[in-house]
This record gives sequence, C-alpha cells and structure tokens, in this order.
Amino acid sequence: MTTLAAGPGMARSQRWLRSHPLAFDAALAGVVLVLVLVSLAVDHRPYEQPRFGDRTPEVSSVLIAVLSCSALILRRRMPARVLVTTSALTLLELVTGPGEEGTPIALTAAVALYTVGSRTDRTTTWRAGAVAVLALTTAAAVFGPRPWYGQQNLAISAWMGMAAAAGDAVRSRRAVVDAIRERAERAERTREEEARRRVAEERMRIARELHDVVAHHIALVNVQAGVAAHVMDNRPDQAKEALAHVREASRSALNELRTTVGLLRQYGDPEAPTEPAPGLGVLDQLVGGFVRTGLPVDVEVSSTEPRGPWFSRRPEQAAAVTGELPAAVDLTAYRVVQEALTNTHKHAGEGAAARIRIARGAGVLEVSVLDDGAGAPGRAGRAGRAGRAGSAGAGGAGPGGGEPASPAPPGGHGLLGMRERVTALGGVCETGPHRGGGFRVHVRLPLTADGMSAADAARRRVRRREGAI
Repeated sequence: MTTLAAGPGMARSQRWLRSHPLAFDAALAGVVLVLVLVSLAVDHRPYEQPRFGDRTPEVSSVLIAVLSCSALILRRRMPARVLVTTSALTLLELVTGPGEEGTPIALTAAVALYTVGSRTDRTTTWRAGAVAVLALTTAAAVFGPRPWYGQQNLAISAWMGMAAAAGDAVRSRRAVVDAIRERAERAERTREEEARRRVAEERMRIARELHDVVAHHIALVNVQAGVAAHVMDNRPDQAKEALAHVREASRSALNELRTTVGLLRQYGDPEAPTEPAPGLGVLDQLVGGFVRTGLPVDVEVSSTEPRGPWFSRRPEQAAAVTGELPAAVDLTAYRVVQEALTNTHKHAGEGAAARIRIARGAGVLEVSVLDDGAGAPGRAGRAGRAGRAGSAGAGGAGPGGGEPASPAPPGGHGLLGMRERVTALGGVCETGPHRGGGFRVHVRLPLTADGMSAADAARRRVRRREGAI
C-alpha cells in the first residue's frame, strides 16, 4: 500500500501531532466551539437567507456548547464517556433551548461518535450510534422545529450516521495497514532466519566434507608412513610401496580439498593465490604506504626469543627480530596491524599518529597498535570505532602495493574479523579507548603447543554452536 509523500514541513507537523495528541484534541475542540457559536449567532428564518449577527445566543446555550466542546479534549482517552456526555448535553439543549432554531451542538456528539468508531470495534460503534441517533432524533422531533420531519431534525440522524461510518472506515483502514506491516515484518524475520539456517547448514555440510576428506586420507597416510618407517631397513621394496600409497592418498586428499574449497570461491576468483601470504616480512611496505598518505607511524620491534634480546625501530627488520613464526601467527599479526592502521587512517582524523609495538617472548607474540588521538575526528567519529568498516583481511595496504586500500563502506566488521582471527589461534584481542587518549588494539598470539590446542578447543566450541543452530 502506497501513500502520498509529504513535504518536510508536513512531515514534521504530523510527527508533532502524533506525539502531542492532547494538543490536537484541544485545537479540534476549539474549532468545533467556534463553529457552534457562529451557528448559534445565525438567524435561520423560513424562506429567507440566513443572516449572521441578527440573533443573540442564550447564555444557557453558550454554556452547554462550552461544556460539550470541552469534553472533546478527552475523546481519545474516554471515547464512550465523551459520547455519553456530548449526547446528554445535546439532549439538554434540545429540551431547554429555542427549539425552533435547531441545535448545532449536535456536532460535538457527531465528533464523539466518530472517535468511538475509530477507536473501538464495529459492534460497539453501531450499537452506540444506534442509541445516540435514536435518542437525539426523537428529542429533535419532539422538541425541535416544526414539523417534526423537517430537515433540521432529520439532519441529526444523517450526520450521526456518517460520523459512525467514517470512524469505522478509519478503524478498518488502520487495521489493514497494521496487518500489512506485521506481515511484512514477519516475512522479513522469516527470511533472515531461513538465510541463517541455510548458511549454518551449508557450513556444517562443508565442515563434514572437509572432516571426512582429511580424516580418511590423513589416517591412511599415517598408517602407510608408519609401515614404511617400520620396514625401511629390512624390506625396502615394501617401504617403497607404502610410500607410493602415501603419495597417492595425499594426492587424492589435495584433489578433494581443492574441489570442496572451490565451492566457496566466487565466479572469477583465481584458482590459486598469485602471491605469497603477507606477513611481518613485508611490514615495511605496509607502513610505508600509510606514511605516504600522511599518517606518521612509529615501529618498535623487540624479541627475547629465539636468539636473545634484540630491539629495532626499523620495520624492514621486523621478521628478522621476531624470528621464524608459524604461518598462521605471522599472517594474523600482519592483518591485525593492517586493520588497526586502516581504522586509524579512517577514523582518527588529520594530524593523528600511530605507534606499532611487536614483542616476541617465551611462547607468545604480542602486537599493539595505538593512535595518539591528536587528530581531528573524521566523518565516522571516534564514537563509531567499535563498528568501523573494513575486514581484518581486506583493509589497509596490500603486501606489495604499498598503498592503503580504499575505505570499505561503513557498517563493516573489521574489529569483529580481527577478534575471530585471533581467537581461532587461541589468542586474546583487546580493543578500546586508551587512558592517555586515542584508541588501542592489543593482541596476544600463542606460539606454543598449548596455544594450538586452545585454538582447536575454540574451533570445537564453534562447531558445537553451529550444531546447536
């Protein structure tokens, strides 16, 4: 269902009226009071044009009109009581007022009946409308202008009937709009739940396939390698045969893994990476790209393992200082620095500077990236850091390009992706404002077997959550 678009001023007025219903009802009561008083001051003579100002309203009629219109202020809160009040005051005016002139105060009863129709059910509307119409029409026929079937008497029933029908129509339209909105929201929720369910099912299916492939072939490779090691000295021919089985099983595993992983690639993606995975060995290129864009970056790299204490401020020596790292840890450390510098460049503002600290200790690699908070806030604002755009594997500079990538659209999951990478390795990721100003990212990545077992435990927890879904 479509509606006509309203201008900015009209939209603001509508929002104000929706948030202040009592003020709207008070204004409506004032308008109705003006109409009633004007009608009371008009001289209605048979076979002549109505003349304004030739008639002075009676004090009782004005008082009844003020009371009846004042009751309309509460028409939304107490629609039935307001209808009874206005109908009773209209009957009082018909009985005590100048019957030959009619009763314009019946307009208040019509407004009250419209409110009952728009805010209650259809049965209540027509029952209350029938009682009000019967009572007012009968009183008008008895105490109103002569003859009893005159147009002023019959007009009361006509106006009351139209008010009831209009109120019921408004209520029905409002119910239809609410039902359409509810169906749309329910359909959207169902669509999102179905999408999440399908994603979870697909992830579980791929995980099962990868597990079957790896478990079967790696178990076969393990057995054949054990046989080859056992008979290598005494029966070399049988050892060669076992090694041939190892080679065949590993080839089959690679082919099946390539087929399974190929399902995750999008159309046009390369079959194999065209360049090695980045790491701390290309940290100088990453830092140089941000420096050329105007972001000063200081680098401090230290290590106590494996060749004793070593400290350097040169990013090109980062790999040499930290020594050989596991490939996953090396890649994750690079991605953390990349994402943190990207967020600093996008959100810290002009004039900010960043500091990178990388320290390798006994079985752990710590990476910290801190901006000093001295820059002017960017468009996203420092309050939006927790939801900064860009993923941990896409933002920043490429390993060989030296220039930071173009900013991703707002609303990405850069910090979330960073935490997922670190958690998968059994590490800890801490992000948030720094006490001295700026924003700090600190990561601890384990390098020991305990850390790898923690990563396996994290993966098992993820699989259990997926199974629960």
